[in-house]
Amino acid sequence: MAQKVKLSTIAESLGLSTATISLALRDSPLVASDTREKIKDQARALGYIYNRRAASLRTSRSGIIGVVFHDVMNPFYGEILKAIESELDRSRQTFILSNHYDSVEKQRTFLETLLQLGSDGVIMSPAIGTPTEDLKLAEENGMPAILVARSMDGVDMPTFRGDDSYGISLATNHLISLGHRTIAMVGGTDQTSTGRDRYQGYVNALRKAGIEVDPNLRIPGARSKQGGFEAAVNFLSLPQKPTAAVCWNDLVAIGLMNGVSRAGFVPGKDISVTGYDDLEEASISTPSLTTVSNGQAEVGRLAARALLDRLAGSHEPDGIHLIKPEMRIRQSTGPCIPRQ
Repeated sequence: MAQKVKLSTIAESLGLSTATISLALRDSPLVASDTREKIKDQARALGYIYNRRAASLRTSRSGIIGVVFHDVMNPFYGEILKAIESELDRSRQTFILSNHYDSVEKQRTFLETLLQLGSDGVIMSPAIGTPTEDLKLAEENGMPAILVARSMDGVDMPTFRGDDSYGISLATNHLISLGHRTIAMVGGTDQTSTGRDRYQGYVNALRKAGIEVDPNLRIPGARSKQGGFEAAVNFLSLPQKPTAAVCWNDLVAIGLMNGVSRAGFVPGKDISVTGYDDLEEASISTPSLTTVSNGQAEVGRLAARALLDRLAGSHEPDGIHLIKPEMRIRQSTGPCIPRQ
């Protein structure tokens, strides 16, 4: 059986020492890359299976990283995950993924499982209401945590996310530059740092332009295409008759455009709409969506790199590391046309 093939069997077949075989199977740079590949090919041919758990008992490292997000089916998190995976692959790290769907209990169970498995660390976008004690428990048990997308009050650990307040102010200022003065904000929640910061960016831009902030122009809640589509009814029924909408994210914006289109309005002409995140879908929507690039790939890459560096002995400075967003102007925004 494959499990009975030993390192010594591979060593004898290649005329090398068992120490060299062991190093090669752990991707040690002490063994030349050509030799490593030759050893791995021979190990596969002989049916040898590398026992990661046994190796972790010898090295105190499992080679496993935990990743936990709100919902990886959301393309925003999918793009972060793709960058994390790419970075971890380069270091031969394996990751285990979980969605918490903003359930603190589900997230806690996953963290406990990671601790039981001896995970080397965790990259997470914390669930709404996550107690600081949960993260401290991980750290105190030798499992360092890196946060992405969402920050937490009272937690001083490396956190990588876009500058949401600045990014939404870019979108709002773009609409103001087109002559819009009655601008709604659609979607989001104050329960996350992302939601609070994005709303504050919207408020700041309006005030800087001398436009009164009308709290009734905020339509909270939506975070998906379906949510944006359903919010179109509220948007169109507002007595202020907004001519533009700053949306929480691209999914909400695309849903809202579908909703106002069904009501007979033309997005980008009758009503201007901006998104946020610059997902792949944004550039191919109809009309193509004006949005803000939030640097998801950079967030994922930097978070994974920070964790790997920490495991190697160096330490990324604690605190929030903001990625600067950039505006992407497309067809869903245009000059203000007063609604009748």
